[in-house]
Amino acid sequence: MTDDLFAATDAPDDVTRPLAVRMRPSTLDEVVGQSHALGAGSPLRRLANPASKGSLTAPSSIILFGPPGVGKTTLAYIVARQSGRVFEELSAVTSGVKDVRAVLDRAHRRLVAEGRETVLFIDEVHRFSKSQQDALLPSVENRDVTFIAATTENPSFSVIKPLLSRSVVVKLESLGPDDLRTLVERALNDERGLKGEVRASDEAVDEIVRMAGGDARKALTILEAAAGALTGDRERRKGARRPVITPEVVGQVMDVATVRYDKGGDDHYDVISAFIKSMRGSDVDAALHYLARMIRAGEDPRFIARRIMIAAAEEVGMAAPQILEVTVAAAQAVAMIGMPEARIILAEATVAVATAPKSNASYLAIDQALADVDAGRIGEVPRHLRNAPTTLMKSWGNHEGYRYAHDWPGAVAPQQYLPDELAGREYYHPNDRGYEREVGPRLERIRSILHSGQGGAAPDGGASDGRSPGGAA
Repeated sequence: MTDDLFAATDAPDDVTRPLAVRMRPSTLDEVVGQSHALGAGSPLRRLANPASKGSLTAPSSIILFGPPGVGKTTLAYIVARQSGRVFEELSAVTSGVKDVRAVLDRAHRRLVAEGRETVLFIDEVHRFSKSQQDALLPSVENRDVTFIAATTENPSFSVIKPLLSRSVVVKLESLGPDDLRTLVERALNDERGLKGEVRASDEAVDEIVRMAGGDARKALTILEAAAGALTGDRERRKGARRPVITPEVVGQVMDVATVRYDKGGDDHYDVISAFIKSMRGSDVDAALHYLARMIRAGEDPRFIARRIMIAAAEEVGMAAPQILEVTVAAAQAVAMIGMPEARIILAEATVAVATAPKSNASYLAIDQALADVDAGRIGEVPRHLRNAPTTLMKSWGNHEGYRYAHDWPGAVAPQQYLPDELAGREYYHPNDRGYEREVGPRLERIRSILHSGQGGAAPDGGASDGRSPGGAA
């Protein structure tokens, strides 16, 4: 696809094209939103400047990363047009290595024979295989093309490192409500749009903005559908009153607002991250909101249940150990019942975790213990704790001197359990919330007994080597 597309989208009377296409901006100054990416001196501004042609300092490769409907394709069109470069487009869904090489060959010949530079735009570049991305590298390095790619997935994970290292990543954000209102009002009145043939109440515009979820394309698609429902896709007769789009009309054409949620991309990770952090932060309302977003987007309820179980152990821990039992039961019930009823079970488990007292003491304790093991701080198991099921093993001194805990007051015997290299090491430090408020003082008493002495007979004349059968445990 080349520059011809610009002529097609610029024709004001071409009402057969979708409203979102007709309203596509033709200059960077017309773009609504993305001010952070379009400031003076930004990579896109520099590339759109005609003086950037032939420049060795202008970026030669840009990756536009952001959710659908924020203008990635539009920005690529504009950069090519404003700078006077030829525009070529490939879709990663339908193009193979052969197509890539053909476009790159055309661009090279165009540059050598005519001195004309080419913008090569690749949509959904994250769908390109490694070999397809590799095929781009020589032309990007040699500046045969100005490469602009669009992706909804984090390029750190979806673009090969050699190509990523040669590119400037520009992150685009979802459009805010005010930006979307501006687009809707512009489309209602612009000659390229609805030409003032219909108007919309403020409440209807708010409803369109809400349903669009930050997606400009979706906002204009909803507006076009609502206008068509009123006019029957016919122009208003001269002198007739303009029909008014109301929230009811919008509701008729859009029963449910689709949740923007790419299960393979950052939306998936961002929403689940916010869900976990909301439970950790005890904001039950926010946690339920993110749960609802995942449910509506079709996230696997078993995945959600697993994350709730992990949060019960990691965030609640021993402050309320029964919460783990609740979440395990919830996960089992979700697997047995399925949707839509599983939403109630997931909600109950979410509420349980979010409202429970919090402690990560167990989580920190095991990580500290693992760090010691990984660092080689291991040591020999104390001889009195070793297994001694045979006479030979007993002759080595295994199990000798072991104190059977149940023979001591409170079932706590004063003896060393850790290896000598780690004697006195403490990993678990309970906080003062929930059940750990009781655990803390008890643990202090236990540790004082454990560390109080190493010798002496067991109380009431009991044998100091314990009562376990055969000295095996």
